[in-house]
Amino acid sequence: MKKRKKAKKKMDARSIVMLILSLVAVLSLGYFAIYCFQSSHSTNQASNLSDIKENNNFKLIPRATVKLDNTDTPDILEEYQGLYELNKSLVGWIKIDDTQIDYPVMQTKNQDYYLNHNFDQEKDNNGSIFIDKECSIWPRSQNIIIYGHNMKSGKMFGSLKGYKDESYCLKHPYIQFDTLYEKGKYQVMFAFSEIVHDEVEVAFKYYQFINANSEVEYNSYMNDMKEMSLYDTGVTSQYGDALITLSTCDYSAGSERFVVVAKKVE
Repeated sequence: MKKRKKAKKKMDARSIVMLILSLVAVLSLGYFAIYCFQSSHSTNQASNLSDIKENNNFKLIPRATVKLDNTDTPDILEEYQGLYELNKSLVGWIKIDDTQIDYPVMQTKNQDYYLNHNFDQEKDNNGSIFIDKECSIWPRSQNIIIYGHNMKSGKMFGSLKGYKDESYCLKHPYIQFDTLYEKGKYQVMFAFSEIVHDEVEVAFKYYQFINANSEVEYNSYMNDMKEMSLYDTGVTSQYGDALITLSTCDYSAGSERFVVVAKKVE
């Protein structure tokens, strides 16, 4: 009798374990299916948006007439007018040749919104590429900080980690970043891994460098980043140059962010 009870308990325990494992398997498959769908949707969306930009095939508005509410701003570049009409959070476009980085760049007052929303404002774990809420494209901030997820699929800023190797930088020395108002070609200066410091900690915090108050302060920032850089690109900068800072998560031990800094050369 006792043996039967023990056997039954074992059977019940096994049944519970099997049920739990089955539920875990179903949830994992469900998550994987959602991930695959979002990944495919993200790829198709990026392709469609790029087509609108490149072929200027959005015909619902007159060309060369789109402006922001501020009348002092210049006209929006023709190739971005259609995209801006689709989503007025658009502030530009970023592209690095021979990589997956070829995306619209967004900005909202809610810094976290585009961490998990796409261009169509749908929930999406890939998120979008976006600039810091404190940055301005007009009048232009001295340094525009651009964020994106480090996706394992390589999407968003997933391929940015390639800049950890100097050989990769030599093959991809330039970044195209257009704002709504002007085109820009940028040359990579620095690439480094960094932590997010405590708010009260006295340290150079790259994510707070938007405008330098003086040439001395600017040169200090350049020296700090040069010391942190994984290699010397030989590219120098001076006060008054326009910069971009690309920032993504870094999964290396002891780091939280991977950063690429570039200066405008055209």
